[in-house]
Amino acid sequence: QVQLVESGGGLVQAGGSLRLSCAASGGTFRTYTMGWFRQAPGKEREFVAAINWSGGGTYYADSGKGRFTISKDNVKNTMYLQMNSLKPEDTAVYYCAAKFPTTIRNIRDQDEYDYWGQGTQITVSS
Repeated sequence: QVQLVESGGGLVQAGGSLRLSCAASGGTFRTYTMGWFRQAPGKEREFVAAINWSGGGTYYADSGKGRFTISKDNVKNTMYLQMNSLKPEDTAVYYCAAKFPTTIRNIRDQDEYDYWGQGTQITVSS
């Protein structure tokens, strides 16, 4: 059973930065494609960023391009999301997700992922 635990959320002013972490246990982390998703109040959960099993491929939603950086440490079994130039519209609960090493049709689709963390709240004040 894979367990994912997010950390690093909090309250930050617009223009500030945060780094989220997602610690994985109970599985073979180095083989997983990993993703970050977020859900704002009253909205559906949406894709933020993803990284393939080796860390050699990264994917971003347009909303985060140039501001967010996803990375994966296969020694520490941890994924990160560095978020810079935060905006009030980035306010949401952020979830990390893991996908087993099977064929991926759409890395941005949350239905592709097999395990999810509990989420961490980010609030960006204006």
